[in-house]
Amino acid sequence: MTSSYLPATTESIALALEAKGPSEAISILYRVLDDPSSSPEALRMKEQAITNLSDLLRQESRGEDLRSLLTQLRPFFSLIPKAKTAKIVRVIIDSVAKIPGTSDLQIVLCKEMVQWTRAEKRTFLRQRVEARLAALLMENKEYSEALSLLSGLVKEVRRLDDKLLLVDIDLLESKLHFSLRNLPKAKAALTAARTAANAIYVPPAQQGAIDLQSGILHAEEKDYKTAYSYFFEAFESFNALDDPKAVFSLKYMLLCKIMVNQADDVGGIISSKAGLQYVGPDLDAMKAVADAHSKRSLKLFEVALRDYKAQLEEDPIVHRHLSSLYDTLMEQNLCRLIEPFSRVEIAHVAELIELPFDHVERKLSQMILDKKFAGTLDQGAGCLVIFDDPKTDAIYPATLETISNVGKVVDSLYVRSAKIMA
Repeated sequence: MTSSYLPATTESIALALEAKGPSEAISILYRVLDDPSSSPEALRMKEQAITNLSDLLRQESRGEDLRSLLTQLRPFFSLIPKAKTAKIVRVIIDSVAKIPGTSDLQIVLCKEMVQWTRAEKRTFLRQRVEARLAALLMENKEYSEALSLLSGLVKEVRRLDDKLLLVDIDLLESKLHFSLRNLPKAKAALTAARTAANAIYVPPAQQGAIDLQSGILHAEEKDYKTAYSYFFEAFESFNALDDPKAVFSLKYMLLCKIMVNQADDVGGIISSKAGLQYVGPDLDAMKAVADAHSKRSLKLFEVALRDYKAQLEEDPIVHRHLSSLYDTLMEQNLCRLIEPFSRVEIAHVAELIELPFDHVERKLSQMILDKKFAGTLDQGAGCLVIFDDPKTDAIYPATLETISNVGKVVDSLYVRSAKIMA
């Protein structure tokens, strides 16, 4: 950055656009910002220079420079309306967010801006930066700090009745409680978000985010049909906006189909007009799981989990439901395999199901404890002993019912005799 400034005019902006490389353009734009003029035209040109400079610094992945730019612009913010200040701050924070691996820098940047907005008494901007900070803390798994920040912010925004921001904060609070596995509070926060959203116009992206969270909570309660309808609504919203979240909504739709034993529908959804736009690793992963489920093959299931680890195991929502599906599938396969036997070697069962010996032995002992079948493990001989299901004799319940009826008759006779004696 040179000490001599350039006048904040359209010619200077054009000069930056015509620069040979990004470094030269960045240098020119910094010099434009150094112009001491505060005329309306100069301020307008500086706003344009800030937007262009943010884009260039983002393209060059210079996150620290964006942070220092925000600090450098503080005197400039006192010359322009508060609404424009809020817009510029959001643009710069968004630019930093688009640079990979800058979550820690974003948190530091937001904390600095919160301190500055408190000092300058800029409540409107502070509340939005705090909401952004809470979201970043949640992504960084700093849940307690995010929760304490949100709880104070919710009370303040409710008092001001800023419905649009309230929808964002309630939705964020719902996601935070869901991450902490507190489903009742997650549902309550989502209901609050829906109530606030019903009173105002909500942008499609935000409505899609509400539907997506609703689907996730319903899926958590095993209500996969309702969850599917919410994911479909979210998918339509995101698809219309070409939002990257559309592929996650579609992925969760396919998950719901698999969980309700309609894995055959997965191929049709993927090959539909809307599904073909998002063909990629995420949908391939769900197709592989659907094929494994249709064939009731644990081996194919494990191959899918191994080949698509990033899409299945690293997505906490998919991973949780597939773990439950895998357990169910394994139990069904084991019950089918051991049914003809009264005594069978565990190694033989492991060979039939094509899974490691230790894995099968552990699962069989768990099934016995859960009373999925009657049996015991003879670990000395390495065998599973299966008992016949004890047949309950029908005479015992019938006898108990007869004794109960006789008791009622005796009680009735006693009441009548007591009335006669009186």
